[in-house]
Parts: sequence; structure tokens; C-alpha cells
Amino acid sequence: METITQLTASNIAAEHICCAFSDKKCAAGYQAKKEWLLQQFDEGYVFKKFDIRGKVFIEYVPAEKAWVPIDAPGYMLINCFWVSGQYKDKGFGKALLQECLKDAEGMKGIAVVSSAKKQPFLSDKQFFIKNGFKKCDEAAPWFELYYLPLTDDAPAPGFKACAKNATSDVKAGLSVYYTNACPFTEFYVKELEQIAKQRQLPITIVPLSTREQAQNHFIPHTIYSVFYQGKFVTQNILNENYFAKFVQPLLERKGG
Repeated sequence: METITQLTASNIAAEHICCAFSDKKCAAGYQAKKEWLLQQFDEGYVFKKFDIRGKVFIEYVPAEKAWVPIDAPGYMLINCFWVSGQYKDKGFGKALLQECLKDAEGMKGIAVVSSAKKQPFLSDKQFFIKNGFKKCDEAAPWFELYYLPLTDDAPAPGFKACAKNATSDVKAGLSVYYTNACPFTEFYVKELEQIAKQRQLPITIVPLSTREQAQNHFIPHTIYSVFYQGKFVTQNILNENYFAKFVQPLLERKGG
């Protein structure tokens, strides 16, 4: 099996970060994620990937430093975990999880945000269940928290109350919240803004630019989230086609 590389401040300029490396339109977002990672490394953030030209990587961080509204002191939080296409069911995922377990030695456990049914941009819970994780909390409409205790007395982690109800404080039109933890967000937030303007639909764009903002977000997924009239719609990154799937039916129901 190929070797695993950990990104650091000294090698990140020369290494790819798996997502979007061949997607030229997201070049600015790709660089923004590298800059975001550089800021997080000093906080214990870890990005490890297999040395292959594909999306086979894991990102994790001590939960106290995570950009996620979670109460999990002493836990490691898996922030992003992706094994794509041809690399599935070949041991890559288990090998990456072992890296996380190794780095979580001495901690209370590992936590990860998933969903009741498989959702885009969320880790598949079945992999974690097979590896001993248990569900410990839920948040509307479909978010679930799984954990793997590493000590006998480890208390179960939980979502913060602010992330339980899936409602935002912007009650008119669309609102979209995002961070630079994903290289796709910057480009598609701008595209969504144009889509909304074409339809004369009010839109509020809120970059979550600090950990404090992210830790007090309205849902457990902070990388990208869309709300309509204050109600959560999706964490799926929207282009024209996905706007038609997720948002247009809501506008038609409202007569918008």
C-alpha cells in the first residue's frame, strides 16, 4: 500500500490537498484552504493523505479546537474523511483511521459527525459503526454524532444546543454560511449569489471566519450550509442544478 503523508507548514506548498486539484475554477478556493490549514496546524489540526492522485485523506483536530459546535472535551474530532471511487474497500479507510487512533492516544476518544441517511459532504456512518463507533447524539434534521471511547470512563460527547434546531437568525430569503475548510466553497458561494440575484431572491452571505463563530453555528456542519426563511435546507454545495433540486421547490411552495 502507498505511503501516508502528513501535511505541515514546511511541505504544504509542494503537496496537493486531494480536493479540487484538477478543478481550475476552484483554484482560489484551493489556495484559501491551504492558508486555512496553515493557520490550524498550530492548534493541533492534522491532515494526512495517501500519496496517490486521488481523494484519499483524513483531517482531525482536538475537539476543543474544532470549527464545529460540539461539546467533547478530551476528544479528537474527525473533521473530514474521504476515500473515493476506486480506492474504496481496499483498506485505505482503515489505515487512515488507524492514524487518527495513533494520534488520539491518551485522549478520551474520537468523535465524528455523520447523518441518519447517507448525505453529501458527511462521512458515512456505516464505516464507523463497523469500526466500533456508537451514536451518542442527534440534531435536526438528520445530523448524528458518533464516538469511539478510548477510556473506560469517557463521557459521551454531544452537539451544542445552538446546533440542535437547524434554524438561523436570518429569516428573509436565502442565507449561506461557509468556511475555507473546503476548496469548493468560495467559488460556489459566489455562483449561488448570482443565481439568487437572477431570481431577485434576497441572499445573505456569512463567512464563518473564526472558530468562535463556527462553534456557535446553527447546525453541526459548518463548512457550508444553506437556509431559506431561517430554516436549514442543505449542506450540499449548490450550483444551478442543485439550486433547482433543493431551493426552487421551496420558492414555488411560497409562490416566490
